[in-house]
Amino acid sequence: MDEVAVDDAWAARLKAYEGRPAAVAGVGRDPVNAPMIRHWCEAMGDTNPAYTGPGAIAPPTMLQAWTMGGLGGHTSRARAYEELLALLDEAGCTAVVATDCEQEYVRPLRPGDEVAFDSVIESVSERKTTRLGTGYFVTTRTDVRVDGELAGTHRFRILKYAPAHRKPKERRPRPVINRDNAGFWDGVREHRLLIQRCTACATLRFPWLPGCSTCGAPEWDTVEASGEGTVFSYVVMHHPPFPAFTASDHAADAAGPYAVALVELAEGVRMVSNVVGVPYDKVRIGMPVRLEFRRYDEELVLPVFQGVAA
Repeated sequence: MDEVAVDDAWAARLKAYEGRPAAVAGVGRDPVNAPMIRHWCEAMGDTNPAYTGPGAIAPPTMLQAWTMGGLGGHTSRARAYEELLALLDEAGCTAVVATDCEQEYVRPLRPGDEVAFDSVIESVSERKTTRLGTGYFVTTRTDVRVDGELAGTHRFRILKYAPAHRKPKERRPRPVINRDNAGFWDGVREHRLLIQRCTACATLRFPWLPGCSTCGAPEWDTVEASGEGTVFSYVVMHHPPFPAFTASDHAADAAGPYAVALVELAEGVRMVSNVVGVPYDKVRIGMPVRLEFRRYDEELVLPVFQGVAA
């Protein structure tokens, strides 16, 4: 059998489910009632006077609310609907996303009305290609009735699809920049390591803070670090490779275990950064390091420290 015939046979197999039940028919858990209408209107901020008073009607958009079973539920999928979903799963359409719903209002619902409803598989589309992947749109239709008279129709549509295989774009996490540390990151972009200095007591501080921790003064200026320092303390990170860290010009630094150090700068403040350029097992407390700036992608520049092996 040629591919066209197979496709036609598959399409016919799916189409055979149209018109079959999608869920077990049922009745509303409660009659249409004023308290639920009031709660709905308060939640939606709807002050239409038609929904209050002796001649009140229910907001038309509450149509589906009267068919819901609450946390306990009272309906279940029909066997035909389960079969259809399983058939699509077997074809590789294992992912699902709700796409849209439509409602038609035929007559108003009023307090005291008792609703009944039934649901059918209205349509199964031809195979469609979307940004999510290739699959089929399945539309179910639920008819809501009162005393056998149609009150409204609710259509709900899903896409059952095979996820498209797209290579994710991994980005190294961005530093959190706020008004207190923006000046530091401005300096990094210019390949300058700036340290805050209190203009009242001349205390240097790092990381950047909105005020001096020594005297409490809010005024400050900056000095540029020389870039010389030593390893005050360090840890060696062992973890599975994370694509956002390995997909860069400096992937070798993050491909395996690597050293993260608390570096004491020549100016006397300390900062945390990676030690690069030497094997992680050669890093030692007291090791001299020298500042360098590395570009990890088109936007991200970070200060790191080149280890100076003894």
